[in-house]
This record gives sequence, C-alpha cells and structure tokens, in this order.
Amino acid sequence: MATADIVILALDLFGTMIFAITGAVKAIERRLDLLGVLVLACAVGAGGGMVRDCIIGATPVAALVNEIYLLICIASGFIVFFCYRKISQTQNIIRYADAIGLGVFTAIGAAKAVEYNLDFTGIVLSGVLTAIGGGVIRDIMVCSIPTVLKSDFYATAALIGGILYYLLMKAGVPFFALFVIVLFVVTGLRILAIQYKLRLPKVRLRK
Repeated sequence: MATADIVILALDLFGTMIFAITGAVKAIERRLDLLGVLVLACAVGAGGGMVRDCIIGATPVAALVNEIYLLICIASGFIVFFCYRKISQTQNIIRYADAIGLGVFTAIGAAKAVEYNLDFTGIVLSGVLTAIGGGVIRDIMVCSIPTVLKSDFYATAALIGGILYYLLMKAGVPFFALFVIVLFVVTGLRILAIQYKLRLPKVRLRK
C-alpha cells in the first residue's frame, strides 16, 4: 500500500473514531443504556458512509466489508460509556477533532463518487452525505431535528468542500494534493465557524 493510501486510511479511521465518540456522548446525554450508546456510536461513525454506499450502489457497503470500521465504533462507544466524566471535560477538543473528521469524510465521500463515475451533483452530494449522514441518523434516532438543518456552519462546509473537490479534480490536481486541500479547507471553515459562531441566516418570525 502506498504511503498516500496509508495516510488516507489513517485519517478515515481517525474520523470514524471521532464521529463515533460524538454519537456515544449524545447517547449518554439522552440517558440511553450501553446498547444505545454502542448503536449511536456506530450510527454516527459509519452511518454516513453506509448511506452513501447504498445510494451510489457501492454494495456491500464498506463498513461491512472491512470490519475495522465497526470495531472502532464499538470500541469508542465502550470507552465513552466507561470514561464519560473525563471525556465530557474535553468537549472543546472533541469539537475541533470533529472538524477534522468532517473534512476527511467530505473528501473521502467525493472520491468514492468519482470511483463510481458520478459527475458534479453526485460528487458533491456524496461528500456531504458521508460527512453529515451519521449525525442526521443520530438526531433522528433520539427524536431531534437534525442539527445540520437548524444550526452551525456544518453541512455548508461539507457542501463547499464537495464543490471544491470537483473543481480541483477538473483542473487536474493530483489526487493526494486534492484530498489534502479539501480536508484543510473544510476543516478550516468548520473551525472558523466554531470560533466566530458563524450561522446561516434564518427567517425572523413575529411573536
């Protein structure tokens, strides 16, 4: 396996772990039991990729072909369940790590769409679905309006990343450089949104 492939795989597994941790934390905040924690960890860590693969016809889905993804999600769920008090004190670190995961998953999702010969719309949506799909599944499972639809500059960062991936690909940028650029841009946008509390505009309803 080439060095670039190893780096991308490592980043993918890192993103899976961080997303799984956020899912497990949400489960504990909603007072779910151990099974609930593990289910939400898997839903957030691997759910986006599974939804993407089903939609673009990449079956069996990657998370079921390579067991390491679900094993990482399950391990992360156990760690959060038994170490929640310590982990809850590192919420800011998790948020910034989650920004890296967002960038990684956006780039990986877009790249997967290219493998299946999809064009602009498919590439962009594949990147977005991979990045936010798990979080949407998580919120639906705990009976909440998906966070990406009501607050934070989250899905928008992934959308911009997907568009950037397509444009750079058409410009002939080599794959690894393309991957890294999209990763840094999406991560950077998300971090800026966290620091400066960036939000998309909403309609102000009369009281």
